[in-house]
Amino acid sequence: MARSGQLAVFDLDGTITRHDTLLPFVSGFLLRHPTRLPSMLAVAPALLRFVVDRDRGRFKGSLIHATMGGCARAQLDAWADEFVPRLLRGGLHREALFQIEQHRSRGDRLVLLSASPDLYVPRIGQALGFDETVCTELRWRSDGTLDGRLASENRRGEEKLRCLLALIAREAPSKVYAYGNARSDIAHLQLADEALLINYRGSVPDRGQRMRVVRWRGIGRA
Repeated sequence: MARSGQLAVFDLDGTITRHDTLLPFVSGFLLRHPTRLPSMLAVAPALLRFVVDRDRGRFKGSLIHATMGGCARAQLDAWADEFVPRLLRGGLHREALFQIEQHRSRGDRLVLLSASPDLYVPRIGQALGFDETVCTELRWRSDGTLDGRLASENRRGEEKLRCLLALIAREAPSKVYAYGNARSDIAHLQLADEALLINYRGSVPDRGQRMRVVRWRGIGRA
């Protein structure tokens, strides 16, 4: 298929999916490995620290480190192989799937840009036919087990803005479409020629028709 020269960038949680993905991924893993459930006690200090510093990336890394740190890649891959198909069977917005297919049919370059971790986000991107996935990267230990703390910046807020700027500089698209759902997405959505905020209830900058709030309610299956 001929490329259009246009770029379409989608957030994941709350935009393509109908809910957060990280907590269900962590909790599902713990339920399948109940000997690790006491590790949740180690999350309490990180949660208290988050209340003070509001550093989402640091808290995310602490949560994953406490609950999954030391696990082998094969063990985590096995859960991701179960988690992602289940999510795709009923955890998506139908309207998101429609928009993704519209962009694909036009030959637009599709990029999934998510703050969720690379334990499972690249699998979702591949399953949905994205050309590229950019997400939060985690550290691994020299013995091949997961550390869980962040190896990259948390791909949220200003970091998403930086990532989109880099994509635009690299691709030089003729037009940029962007999809998000949270206040933290507004910064990078403002770069787009057309942007949609999904099920957003706050105030947005006056961008005319370039940034619109829409309601997505349909349940989709991929």
